[in-house]
Amino acid sequence: MSEIEGYGPLIADPKKIFDLPAGFSYKVISRSGETMSDGLRVPGAPDGMAAFPGPDGRVILVRNHELDPPTPQEGPWGPDYYLLPKVDASRIYDAGKGRPHNGGTTTVVYNPATGEVEKMFLSLAGTMHNCCGGPTPWGTWISCEEAVESVSESNEKEHGFTFEVPATTEMGLTVPVPLKAMGRFYHEAVAVDPRTSIVYQTEDRNDGLIYRFIPSTPRKLADGGKLQILSVRGRKTFDTRNYAETGGAFMKVNDPMPVQWLDIDNIQSPRDDLRVRGAARGAAVFARGEGMWFGNNEVFFACTNGGLSQRGQIFRYRPSPAEGTPGEESNPGTLELYLEPNNSALLESCDNVTVAPWGDLMICEDNAATPVLSQFTASNYLRGVTPEGKIYTLGRNCFLNVSELSGVCFAPNHPTMFVNIQVPGLTLAITGPWEKLKRT
Repeated sequence: MSEIEGYGPLIADPKKIFDLPAGFSYKVISRSGETMSDGLRVPGAPDGMAAFPGPDGRVILVRNHELDPPTPQEGPWGPDYYLLPKVDASRIYDAGKGRPHNGGTTTVVYNPATGEVEKMFLSLAGTMHNCCGGPTPWGTWISCEEAVESVSESNEKEHGFTFEVPATTEMGLTVPVPLKAMGRFYHEAVAVDPRTSIVYQTEDRNDGLIYRFIPSTPRKLADGGKLQILSVRGRKTFDTRNYAETGGAFMKVNDPMPVQWLDIDNIQSPRDDLRVRGAARGAAVFARGEGMWFGNNEVFFACTNGGLSQRGQIFRYRPSPAEGTPGEESNPGTLELYLEPNNSALLESCDNVTVAPWGDLMICEDNAATPVLSQFTASNYLRGVTPEGKIYTLGRNCFLNVSELSGVCFAPNHPTMFVNIQVPGLTLAITGPWEKLKRT
């Protein structure tokens, strides 16, 4: 694995927000704490995000917020929840016994022709630690709770579910319906195959699994379906993490392995043991599955601290032509370790991913290093990867606060890329000469 020139060296940003190559520029289109069109505040910790086509060339961004209950100052309600009366209480998933949870999603209506945000509003409320998720081919966003919390003094409802949010310009909160048939675990991201409506899911645990959900009714996830877990054929409980201390055979880069999808029961997992039972059943084990995206008829997903040096791995799953049907038994899908650099100069702590319009994989880093003597030991970069596995650098968080980058995605109708800097909570719109990528 090697680095290529890509778009050239990064140019220091005089505003000390985001470094980009020559010819590229960004605009901050949203900041946490700003007042939105619905009178609520932009929540903090923006994370997973996707861009959908809107009317008259507009872009609709649906954006997660990775917040927990004890952070009212970062939530949409403002200090002491004084903005709470502005919303329909029946549309809040967990009212928190008077102190609603702060996670959820916001929707941004952006006009790329003018570079202006025309509308911004809260679209999912009362959920917890909404980390990532993924877009569906039918124009909705699946928001994932990266938490498994039970009813308690501060929780009126159970958590650990996914929720579907329509990508719409119509302001208001969606009805918060937990998609319980998709399982209850530390959900991170999803990817949906437009051909089958099958939803693939990652789990952000050091011993997490990869799941697929086969809906009973295509495009109608709330109708229920079947949850399954990924295993490598002939390799019971195969360990993909490649840790030195685990011993045994290591998974090789670019060596596709046939898979088998196994059924799993008790998917509500009140003890948060779905992954443990799944591994005992024979499922493959992954190191903190995070970002996931469907592109080029393949599913790409990141494992943040996988690999020999625990710097991160990227996997690729190629669905069977008969995916989700009995025919896949004779023609299975394949799992491939697409990238494992074991070199922090090339890639470290890969998280959210997307597939660019030209086919490259774009990767957000989440290297949460700690400050030492007021100097931070690492930066988080936005990396690109060609189909041949060559890596290049596209951007860098130069706040020097080692905040993760998240939510990278491309406008479906305009050459604009969007990305979040989780702290202090910025969403950027980036434009530039995308056609000038150098692959050597």
